Amino acid sequence: MTPNAASASSGPSRRSFLASTAVATAAVAGGMPLLAACGGSDSGSRDGTTSGKDAKKILPAYVAGNVVTPDIPARNGSAIGFTGKLDLATLKTSVEKKLGKGGKVTIMSPFWGSPPKSDNAYYKSMNDLIGVDVRWQNQDGNTYDQKLGAVLASSDIPDVVVVPGWNMGGKIPSAILSKFADLGPYLSGDAVKEYPNLAAIPTDAWRRSIFGGKLRGLPMPAPSAPSMVPLYRQDIFEKEGYEVPKSCDEFMALAKEITNAKAKRWACLDMKWTAFQAFGVLSGSEKPLGWNLVDGKLIYRIETEEFLEALEWSRKLFAAGVVHPDSGLGKNAPDPGPKFAAGEFLIYPNNISQWWSRTTEQAVQNPDFKIWGMDIWGHDGGEPILWADQPAGIFAFVSKKASESVVRDVLAVANVTAAPYGTKEYMMTNYGVEGTHYTVKDGVPTKTDQGNIDVMNAYPMVASPAATIAHPDFPEVAKGQVEWEQRMGAFAKKSSFWGMQITEPTRYTNLSNDFEQLEDDIVRGRKKISDMQQAVSDWKSKGGDKLRDWYKQILDENGSAAN
Repeated sequence: MTPNAASASSGPSRRSFLASTAVATAAVAGGMPLLAACGGSDSGSRDGTTSGKDAKKILPAYVAGNVVTPDIPARNGSAIGFTGKLDLATLKTSVEKKLGKGGKVTIMSPFWGSPPKSDNAYYKSMNDLIGVDVRWQNQDGNTYDQKLGAVLASSDIPDVVVVPGWNMGGKIPSAILSKFADLGPYLSGDAVKEYPNLAAIPTDAWRRSIFGGKLRGLPMPAPSAPSMVPLYRQDIFEKEGYEVPKSCDEFMALAKEITNAKAKRWACLDMKWTAFQAFGVLSGSEKPLGWNLVDGKLIYRIETEEFLEALEWSRKLFAAGVVHPDSGLGKNAPDPGPKFAAGEFLIYPNNISQWWSRTTEQAVQNPDFKIWGMDIWGHDGGEPILWADQPAGIFAFVSKKASESVVRDVLAVANVTAAPYGTKEYMMTNYGVEGTHYTVKDGVPTKTDQGNIDVMNAYPMVASPAATIAHPDFPEVAKGQVEWEQRMGAFAKKSSFWGMQITEPTRYTNLSNDFEQLEDDIVRGRKKISDMQQAVSDWKSKGGDKLRDWYKQILDENGSAAN
């Protein structure tokens, strides 16, 4: 038997995505003015976004769930939190009857790890609970964009296709408009009440699910509080007397104190993502968050002084020799877990999910190990300026060719997978069958070896409840994560396009593709800041300024989401 291999946390951080592909997501914060759809017809060529009165006609009614009450309510855009022990005898029922009619549904989804056998006990039990015969077409999550492009270009599309926001480049957005069904007739307004767990999904997550004027996506909601955390070895900090830095200068001084290359200890991995936060750089993980209206002018993140300053500070860390050599390997770098556990480096930025996953990895063999999250500092020691993430970043779409019975069966699946923590349906979705896939001792569910094989990232990809953090095995981590989100969420602003699902004209889709590589080359000393300035100039002349005009027209007509 092994410690839990899957978190009881819902939202896009279900898997520990690397920083370069971190999901940009955000929480509910209604009332913002949204855009009217721009241009085109419903043929699949529609650019822009949908909002205001048009969106109101499309959005599902929101009916807050009252099945369970969290220990820590959401605040400042955080997830809700649960910190108590788990009592299987008191689990609630959120799906009173099977809504599935016994049909077959094929689902293609990204998968991280080795997919289980198709006839495994978890899949059978889930299908029996739902009343639908789900057939999984799991694809390697690391190369999913390639498979996704090939499948969407073909005429043979599965009934359901899961598309993460970071895979929505190139021709994927236009394929979403032309290949997938309008779920509005089944979910808009009061129609959603047939599926109570879907009705309890926050409205802003549904708003992000409107593509080309139609409600096409089933969302995975997430917090608006920042998701990238500077994680550190709190146990070693306490032992050595290190203090958590509160400015970029303090970080540099600490990094030099920690580093001893001869003893195989470095301060950190690449800190670029923390630098972007410390310098207040607009979020760039998912379009259109990199744009913001400043003093009447629309600015893209790469045009700002803060962006260049963040790159320069990150470069200085490499130049000072305080960054672990693995970071020089870029995307070919190995999993940071083992060397972090060995103390070869003490700090690295990553998705908040790794706070728990690293804890549970080391729980047995390294009981003194303690990972924690640093509060993000302003670069000069003042308060940070952070930017809210999007309300949903992963979506499941239903094929336009699907019959009504198939659509209904898909919604039956989603209504179960969106069940809240503390329900029987949540336990089945996230842990499987008691005795076969997990056991419970002292209120802590623990995956069996079979559970670690069968119960991985499948069903929760269809739809999820409002962002939730719950780790019965490490409740102090769950509390730490939610409280970190609440502290950092207090500094998070909404950029002008927060919460909007925008489809850019296809002529601009690849315009910014090369910037991430250039950022990394500068940070590692292979390129200069002047190379970025030249690239920005080229970007403007090759379409950046025209793209700015396109976004500005949207704002002029419909208003801004910024606060």
